[in-house]
Amino acid sequence: MNDRDALTAYAASFVDELAQNEVKHVVVSPGSRSTPIALLLVEHPDIKIHINVDERSAAFFALGLAKALKEPVGLLCTSGTAAANYYPAVIEAFYSRVPLIVLTADRPHELRDVGAPQAIDQLHLYGRHVKWFVEMALPESTDGMMRYARTVGARAVATAAAEPAGPVHLNFPLREPLIPDLEKAKEYRQNKITPAVVIDSGERSLSASQIEAVATTLSQAKQGIIVCGELPHPEMKEAIVALAEKLAFPILADPLSQLRSGSHDKAVIIDAYDTFLRDETAKAAFRPEVILRFGAMPVSKPLLLFMKKQKQAITLVVDGGAGWREPAGLATNMIYSEEKDFCLKMADKIISSPDDEWLRLWQTVNGTTKDALASVRDESELSEGKLFALLADMMPLKSTLFVGNSMPIRDLDTFFLNNGKGIKTMANRGANGIDGVVSTALGVSTVSKNTVLAIGDLSFFHDMNGLLAAKLQKQNITILLVNNDGGGIFSFLPQANEREHFETLFGTPHGLDFSHTSQLYGGKYNKVQSWGEFEKVFTESFEIQGLKIIEVPTERESNLQKHRNLWSFVSQEIKMVLDREIS
Repeated sequence: MNDRDALTAYAASFVDELAQNEVKHVVVSPGSRSTPIALLLVEHPDIKIHINVDERSAAFFALGLAKALKEPVGLLCTSGTAAANYYPAVIEAFYSRVPLIVLTADRPHELRDVGAPQAIDQLHLYGRHVKWFVEMALPESTDGMMRYARTVGARAVATAAAEPAGPVHLNFPLREPLIPDLEKAKEYRQNKITPAVVIDSGERSLSASQIEAVATTLSQAKQGIIVCGELPHPEMKEAIVALAEKLAFPILADPLSQLRSGSHDKAVIIDAYDTFLRDETAKAAFRPEVILRFGAMPVSKPLLLFMKKQKQAITLVVDGGAGWREPAGLATNMIYSEEKDFCLKMADKIISSPDDEWLRLWQTVNGTTKDALASVRDESELSEGKLFALLADMMPLKSTLFVGNSMPIRDLDTFFLNNGKGIKTMANRGANGIDGVVSTALGVSTVSKNTVLAIGDLSFFHDMNGLLAAKLQKQNITILLVNNDGGGIFSFLPQANEREHFETLFGTPHGLDFSHTSQLYGGKYNKVQSWGEFEKVFTESFEIQGLKIIEVPTERESNLQKHRNLWSFVSQEIKMVLDREIS
């Protein structure tokens, strides 16, 4: 058997094994050294490929696909710095627990470290930011090597998907010729789903004695809170709510928890804590004995600071991925159990609390805060707070809202409140970076109907290359471009007091006309000047296919002042209600 036949047998076996393990999507960045794998992927009937020229954009696009599908997605590039451009998205996938299978083509060993073009050291390129790395063997066509290729493929999928999910990296050294025999490759496809090796991975759960001990701790607490960050599985909603109702504990629900939107009961869900926990009077009124946490740490800094001060509380962190997501540094119990299973077993053990006074106090303060926050809707000037307050009203049922970092995610936290529309909210909160946000949202839009991206101008600029995928693949997405001509979040930070150098180092005004961006990538562009115009254009965007960019111009200084005035107003309202309730 010649070299081409060996390449075909080996690579075709690997690609087919991905399909046998139900990898349905692979994002491909064009290149020469990756040719054999790319051709075999595009020829496989059970795998859909997505072409993305820019490797950094490609990796974030794959990240978005995997986030939306909640299943492993493949990612392929050629050798050299192409692979290095995947790194930011690999980091994000690692920290946000998103399953990616990163396939990098490489020069064979004799062309390494000898000055060959597009040859860099790709071994362990992503360091500790992948769950597993394999330097693949050179292609051979023996039964043992084809079995090896399939086994590594199966292990890669299983490892990426196992909790905590995350990226794996397989590096393929390939010699020329790089063109496989596509007709012969069909011989290496299985006719049905028959993985080379079945890898069963069970969920973590507590023993009966552990369940009893935790249930006793929770039952004895009269004043507790449940804090939910981004949750791994949407079906957890009812289980967490049922547990909270039994305990009479409020649920402080981050917008990415998916608990704020849907048909489930939201009576115990507190959604305005980011605002009222800025107030000293409110913080003094709430002294929990127990804090029960699920998911990633929420976005809200006031909540984090509040929890850090609760040194008297027993803090239990439940994590089915057996990680250590506890930046507050106060955990007394790390509970490694699948979250839904934990909630169901706890709810079964705990007798309903007869006293709901603690819960009612949280509900009263939350309701007062929401009434005060509603005043943002009266603003006539275009503002970031009102924009996010209106989105819950204007987004279609079962739509998806992807939100950029810095100010957009914080305004989402403050103003996107409980609703029954089943809106899925998503963001890149692993490393919290502004890079790759456009591409990630485009990946999400591939499989999620009525996707909206709300993003700041600097984040948008940072990933404009990602819009090429929208043009070439005819992605259907509405982008709300909040343009305050710079880094708006820095106006809220201590750096804002350094007036002499603030604009140069942090404000970073750019003066870009984004209408040219829309024209370049074939999108429909509108720059709105009033709320009436925004409502019309935004509503119509869901009836138009393709890329739609709606620019919402705002003023940084005005936005800062509006937020501060609103927080001051809320504090006055909270003080009055707490004086009445506690007295």
